[in-house]
Amino acid sequence: MTQFAAPPATRQLLHVGCGRHDRHRLKGFGGPEWNEVRLDINPAVKPDIVGTLTDMAAVPSASVDALYSSHNIEHLYPHEVPLALAEFHRVLRDDGFAVITCPDLQAVAAAVAANRLLEPLYESGMGPISAIDILYGHRGEIAAGNEFMAHRCGFTYDVLLSALFDAGFRHGCGGRREPAYDLWIVAFKSPMNPEAATAIARHFLP
Repeated sequence: MTQFAAPPATRQLLHVGCGRHDRHRLKGFGGPEWNEVRLDINPAVKPDIVGTLTDMAAVPSASVDALYSSHNIEHLYPHEVPLALAEFHRVLRDDGFAVITCPDLQAVAAAVAANRLLEPLYESGMGPISAIDILYGHRGEIAAGNEFMAHRCGFTYDVLLSALFDAGFRHGCGGRREPAYDLWIVAFKSPMNPEAATAIARHFLP
């Protein structure tokens, strides 16, 4: 398998599950110091690497400074989550970090408990999003044949943080955005002073 060769003198960003997006839409990664490598399971979005979160063998160990994962770990089966997070940990350099966002099941569960399963909760680039879309995947995309969009697991903030620690990450900071029904976390591969970690994380969290 051919491995990518990163250009020198830049910070390396691995954008996993990138879809059609690139780093210029990601907070904190738009500057010229970042070189982006895009990885996705779907060749139609033209990633640099076609691969899965659970097997990123084309990415050498300890080769990237940051990893960005937006709304894709919920597409894994629960037993695949430790494999993916172990891969995230493997490819990061010792001083690297991962920025991860995914649906907040606590907030979604509250909407369902309030009998709002089908009610639009917010507007997205793909149109109105309801609790059923957050739980199981965007209905329109799945109906159009994009089965990659199906959701197979979910997280609360504490569950996600615990899973990251189990994978070897040593510090995490972030939280819930209840109005947006999502979780955000910056997970560091090495131990961090909490104040220093927070100062770094604020550049990448919404």
